[in-house]
Amino acid sequence: MERLGGESPHHDGQSSSSSRKDYEVFLNFRGPDTRLTITDSLYATMIRAGIRVFKDDEELRVGEEIGGELLRAIANSKIYIPIFSKDYASSKWCLRELAYMVGCRKSDEKAILPIFYEAEASDVKLKTGSYGKALQEHERDSGEDAAKQWEEALKEVAQIKGWNLKDHGQDKLIALVVEEVLNKLRSTPRNWHDDLVGIHDQMEAVMDLLGQGTSGVRFVVIYGMGGIGKTTLAKAIFKCISSQFQCSSFLLDIRANSIVDQQKKLLCDILDIRDPKVIDSNEGMNKIKERLKDKKVIIVLDDMDKREQLMKLAGKSSWFGSGSRIIITTRNTYFLAPETNPLDDNIVPVHHQDFFFYEMKEMQFDHALQLFSKHSFQRDSPLHDYSSISNEIVKITGGLPLALEVIGSLLHSKSKITWKDTLKKLKKVPNQDVQKNLLISYEELEYEQQIFFLDLVIFFPKTGLRVLVHLSLIKFIEDDRLWMHDQLRDLGREIVRQECFQFPGNRSRLWCPTVALDVIQNNLGTDNIVALKLIRLANLHDFTSSEFSRLRNLRFLELDGGNFVGNFESLLSKLTWLSWHHCPSELHAIGLRLRNLAVLKLSESTITEDWNGWSSCMVNDNLKVIYLTRCTYLKRTPDFSKCVNLKKLILKDCIRLEEIDSSINQLGRLKYLEIGKEGWASWMSSSVCFVEVKSSGDHFTIPRLLDKIGGLKSLSMLKLENQGGVSGLQHSIGELLGLKDLSLRGCPDLEKLSNSIGELRSLLYLDLSYTRISGLPDSIGRLESLLKLNISETLITELPNSIGNLRRLKFMSLDGTKIRELPKSIWTLENLEELIARRCANLKGEIPSEIVGLFQLKVLNLSQSKVCRLPMTINQLYSLRELVLSDCKWFQLLPDLPTSLTRLELSSLQAIPDLSNLGNLLHLDISDCSFKFGSLTYAQGRIPHLNLEWLGRVHKLQTLRLVLSDSNLPPIDLSSLSQLWSLEITCTDPRSLTALPSSLEILSLQDVKTPLEWPMFSNLGNLSEFKLSRCLLREIEFSDVLGQLENLQRLQVRECKQLVRLSNISSLKELRVLSVEYCPQLTEIESQPSPVGDCSSTERPIPDALKLEKLQSLRVYYCHSLQKLPAITNACDVDVIPRKLVERPGRGSVLADGCSVTKHVEEEEEEEEESKTYKRRAIGETGPSTGTTTPGSPTPALKSTKR
Repeated sequence: MERLGGESPHHDGQSSSSSRKDYEVFLNFRGPDTRLTITDSLYATMIRAGIRVFKDDEELRVGEEIGGELLRAIANSKIYIPIFSKDYASSKWCLRELAYMVGCRKSDEKAILPIFYEAEASDVKLKTGSYGKALQEHERDSGEDAAKQWEEALKEVAQIKGWNLKDHGQDKLIALVVEEVLNKLRSTPRNWHDDLVGIHDQMEAVMDLLGQGTSGVRFVVIYGMGGIGKTTLAKAIFKCISSQFQCSSFLLDIRANSIVDQQKKLLCDILDIRDPKVIDSNEGMNKIKERLKDKKVIIVLDDMDKREQLMKLAGKSSWFGSGSRIIITTRNTYFLAPETNPLDDNIVPVHHQDFFFYEMKEMQFDHALQLFSKHSFQRDSPLHDYSSISNEIVKITGGLPLALEVIGSLLHSKSKITWKDTLKKLKKVPNQDVQKNLLISYEELEYEQQIFFLDLVIFFPKTGLRVLVHLSLIKFIEDDRLWMHDQLRDLGREIVRQECFQFPGNRSRLWCPTVALDVIQNNLGTDNIVALKLIRLANLHDFTSSEFSRLRNLRFLELDGGNFVGNFESLLSKLTWLSWHHCPSELHAIGLRLRNLAVLKLSESTITEDWNGWSSCMVNDNLKVIYLTRCTYLKRTPDFSKCVNLKKLILKDCIRLEEIDSSINQLGRLKYLEIGKEGWASWMSSSVCFVEVKSSGDHFTIPRLLDKIGGLKSLSMLKLENQGGVSGLQHSIGELLGLKDLSLRGCPDLEKLSNSIGELRSLLYLDLSYTRISGLPDSIGRLESLLKLNISETLITELPNSIGNLRRLKFMSLDGTKIRELPKSIWTLENLEELIARRCANLKGEIPSEIVGLFQLKVLNLSQSKVCRLPMTINQLYSLRELVLSDCKWFQLLPDLPTSLTRLELSSLQAIPDLSNLGNLLHLDISDCSFKFGSLTYAQGRIPHLNLEWLGRVHKLQTLRLVLSDSNLPPIDLSSLSQLWSLEITCTDPRSLTALPSSLEILSLQDVKTPLEWPMFSNLGNLSEFKLSRCLLREIEFSDVLGQLENLQRLQVRECKQLVRLSNISSLKELRVLSVEYCPQLTEIESQPSPVGDCSSTERPIPDALKLEKLQSLRVYYCHSLQKLPAITNACDVDVIPRKLVERPGRGSVLADGCSVTKHVEEEEEEEEESKTYKRRAIGETGPSTGTTTPGSPTPALKSTKR
């Protein structure tokens, strides 16, 4: 037993788990009575469900007091489960724990869930049975006070509603208990911020600013100094609420990346496009505006520092759908204030009512001490002997998380003398001077480690990093990339500046291109300079030998264009890192020999295999990395025979590359090999032809590389993607015993794998997607370390039984395969979290009951398959969050589902069961329509037994989609769904929706046949978007009731084939976007109410009050009969597709298309009007009273929408 306040922070067994993460459930039981029955079974079931449980063995306890690990386990647990057995009360330890649990429950928000196992509540209340006798004995042995305390605890817990074994049976009882535990644990956020310190109050404050219950678009700006935790806070909020939005994107470290790259990532995340084509930032901005305006999104713009970034990524709230939230993290807010008149159309307006600001403050002392302790002691509080000095260090360091993390890591496992020396150094610097605080960690590094750190500030080499990682100065993130906090980067740059403030040429590293160019052009450089960045210069510059003659110690050089000119015979001899964007196809340097070069990166260059620079760069065995990307004229790799120590070779998007030099077989130390092109996977269905190039002794084709690859014994990552001609994975692949990541994605000719793949015992990730592989060898089961397997869009028809041996597998994707059934062995994959089997058209039959073996399964997607039934045991998958059964037209009846579900998609069922027990459900999609990809149409079914009265009891529901071909719905009251923000439903008579919740932000009605009764909308104050589709009405006249909804900004009318007229549009006073699409009979969109008894065709004047003053966008697509548009202002963008002659109030006839609007002169009036010139700037612009504009005034083009 560990004494509370003991010296070592490390423990064995259960206690070590506790030191890292608190328990959630504490089991209290008498071992001899229940351990081998209900206790062990309950414990195992909860562990499988991902619940952290402390199981106390009371007979192992010694002494009379609760302390140490046992005390912490009880105090930190959220739920207590006492199991009252026949002889429970005979155990003093059980009673001590129970009394302590009752005390914790009174002082904190804890839950006690009692189980009565061969005992009755009346026994526990001391009215009957052996409990009273046991207490009498304890009173003699332990004293009256202790017995009295235990008696009161028993009586209190006996009053709590629990479970009795005789009412349920053991298996059912365990299922009920686990379900209740999971429900209680989910009532508060967990897991995603378990390891974050002091973040809860900050999250609540920002959540209030986000205003999740309100509509419209909000920008929330989190600002504060570098290293204070802005990004961490934004990540925590993003993880917490992103599921509440249609789409989400987190753009990390914006100021360090190009705007175009960030635009691509945003479009990729939101639209699920693998490689969105964006030529420049203006095109990217237009795509964002067009494609995101109908979507409710959450976007995080991390570390923004320029106004241009905001304008190009999230310039206006109108770019996004109502309810969207944009979170910005920044050190400063100055760039958010417009420098000119915000009403100027050329300036992105930053309306203060759209922006909400939250200033990050330093951590509170108790949180700061906890964070410091996590890094210095691996626990939440200091060791007893270090308590005082820890308090002093935390006070001096301040509440900056980064400084606490770095200094805490520095002191971990160090002697008391080192702690005292560090404290003395800290006392010498000001409390708020963060860089000087962090400088202490820098000074603790060895000289060579300091050099590595300063190199990282500029170039991020990957050698000598272990100490820097350990001290939290850098981190490895996804894709093996290095990450350094900007505060630490600034520290490094400031160290370099202090080398010589006045003369940059005397510094060691120059990262500002203009400064660096000035230094070398004017021969101001010195031997001190070891690193230069000469990129993004206004003009190309050829670098002469005289300019580099004084830089004898240069080790790092980054260039963009230009050339070397002159005699370099004795220059750049110490250069170890060369990155050259737009490298010239021929070097003009004489005698250049980079004998110490370790890293060579060439990109977007016209170099070929005959480039004269190969002999300059590949002349030594020191070269470790070759990275060639988008070298589009390169057909054959250079000779690698002199690069025997090469560790990383990347040949990416070199589209003409056909041959690999045979010397690659000599690269016995190569760890990372990537050869890839973009685009194969996206058009694999088209005919593909690979032209085989004849091999010679000196080189061989890329496909034959796999035949020869066995000699690369050190290889840990192999990516050969989107390469034609690769027909098989040969036997030699099995010789790569250290391989961890293998991707052959998009190789369209790959048809089989060698059995030797089973020898890859270290393999973690295997991607064979978009290939023509038709089967996996049995040896696949020997990949005992495999975590992720992707065989989507292959020709595989069945999986081998050996697949069940992949016990560590977490993710498996079978999308679009020909698989007919899942082998029984797959249900033994106890660590599998995601099983994706979409579009498996041949997968049919029942999912077996053995699926219960997938204890950790979180996502199960069987959409567009022929699976017809799920087993009754599906409700025992306590970790399952998402179940997708859309377009499963063979599916019939649904069993009871696990209450852990947050997303459920169903279609084509014979009956819809009562789902009101799914108390955690957030997103529900029910449809009887299936999509046919061949014809791009929907096939409608019919659910014969429609019962939806339970819908109002799924109280956490946020989005609901009910698309049913039989739209004669019974009356439904949804007013109790207080968190519902999106509703899409088919109903011929909207009166069947007897009540709607006021939380609704998006409402979509389909197949309406009866006139809409607008009073039903009167309580929808948050409604921002209203959609009508496939309505069978000739006229829709909008009501003033809708006009009173201040947040209604978007209206869409679509595929209403009988619709002739939309009237009283002007009642929608807050409307920003009006979209009318595919309504072939529609003749007019009228601002005024429908005329009564007035058949005159004379156009009545439109008062300003009836204009859509706030309308920003009017889209009319494929309404071929349309003759009249509503009255709008000159600020509105108009798209009419196809080109169409339409009537404008006060304007006569205008010819509108997606590009421009010009005055149309009727043929009979042409002679009379030819002397007049009418030029209008845009549809809806109010000109002078004569209806004309000044001759020669511009007619700007309207923005067009491409379909």
